Amino acid sequence: MGFYDLSAFERAQKANDIYIAVRNDLKTNSYNRIINYFGDADTYIRKNAYLAVGKIYKQHPELKVDIFNCLNTLLPYAHYHVRQTVINAAGEIGKYNFTITEHFFDTGLFDPHHTVRNAVIGSIKKMGEKNPQPILQWARKYLHHPDKEIRREICHGIELRGRTHPQDVLPLLKELQFDNTSRVLKTLVHVIGQIAYKKGCLATVICELNQWENRTLVKAAIKEIIDVHYRYRNFSVLNQQEAIAYIEANALP
Repeated sequence: MGFYDLSAFERAQKANDIYIAVRNDLKTNSYNRIINYFGDADTYIRKNAYLAVGKIYKQHPELKVDIFNCLNTLLPYAHYHVRQTVINAAGEIGKYNFTITEHFFDTGLFDPHHTVRNAVIGSIKKMGEKNPQPILQWARKYLHHPDKEIRREICHGIELRGRTHPQDVLPLLKELQFDNTSRVLKTLVHVIGQIAYKKGCLATVICELNQWENRTLVKAAIKEIIDVHYRYRNFSVLNQQEAIAYIEANALP
C-alpha cells in the first residue's frame, strides 16, 4: 500500500513513525531503518524520510554530528534511491546552512544516475528560495563546466529563485548567452521565460536583455516570454497583449 493510499490520519501517523525511526537510528548509529526508508520505492515515503532529517537537524542539535555521519556514509550507497534521498536530506539542511552541505551537491551533480542529479537540481531550487547567496555562488562555478549537461542543470536549478528575484539570477544567465550547445541554450530561453511573468519581473528581465550581446538569443527569449504569458495566463500579472505592448515599447530591436 502506497503512502497516498492511506487516510489522512494514517499518513500523519506514518510520517510520525518515520520521524521516530530516523531519530532513533541516528541516536544509535544504526542505519537499517533509515536505509529502508531512503530506498523505498514510494516517492512519498522517501520524502517523509528526508523531511524527518531536516526536522531532526533543527529540533535536536545534539544529533547534528550523527546526521552528517549518516549522510556521508550513505552518499555512495549502491541503490540510487538512497543516494537521491541523501541529497534531498542535505537540501533540507542547506536551506539554513549551505556551507556544511556543499560537498553533497558537488558529488551528486556528477552521479551516474539521473534521479540523483535531479535531486541536486531540486535541492538547489528549494535552497535558493531560502538561502540564495551561497547557492548562487556555488552555481556560478559550474556555469562553464565542460559537460553541457552540468551547465544545463545549473541553469535549470537557479530558475526558481529567478521567478521572484530575477535580478539575482540574470547575471549568471548572461554568462550562458554564447554557449555552444543548443540544449543549454534551449534551457536558457526556457528559464528566461519562466522568470518574466510575475509581478515586476518583466521590466527587470527586459532591461537586462537589452544589455545582452547575443541578439538572436534575445529574440528567442522574447518570443518565449510572450508565449509564457499566454500559457500561464491564469498566473501572470499581465495578459499576453499587455506583455507584448510592454516589450514593443521597451525592448531594443
